[in-house]
Amino acid sequence: MPTPSMEDYIEQIYMLIEAKGYARVSDIAEALQVHPSSVTKMVQKLDKDEYLNYEKYRGLILTPQGKKIGKRLVYRHELLEQFLELIGVDKENIYEDVEGIEHHLSWNSIDRIGDLVLYLENNPNRVEELKEIHKKNEQ
Repeated sequence: MPTPSMEDYIEQIYMLIEAKGYARVSDIAEALQVHPSSVTKMVQKLDKDEYLNYEKYRGLILTPQGKKIGKRLVYRHELLEQFLELIGVDKENIYEDVEGIEHHLSWNSIDRIGDLVLYLENNPNRVEELKEIHKKNEQ
């Protein structure tokens, strides 16, 4: 299994490829706010561990395993953002909160949160009840 740091890179590479059709070291460095040399080292490790194929100066592509993990990581991130928004977390806190918790939850927990999000989406009155509780607690 990839480490949390590896997950961040795989997720970012997956998103860049989905959005632009490619992912360059400079794009990854900018997105993750790290030095290009750090990206190169991690990309080499991800290549060695068979999450991607990397050729210096030619670019990189995710392996089928890397794509599968990347897609799952993006799903996890988006699901947690959706969940926090549904339960009333202030929008300005959501991204940082997700970054702080996403690597610390099991996939079983992620799947149960997915079930809860689906339930809340299908029962909007429950979301309204949560908002009312939130308002009462703020008073």
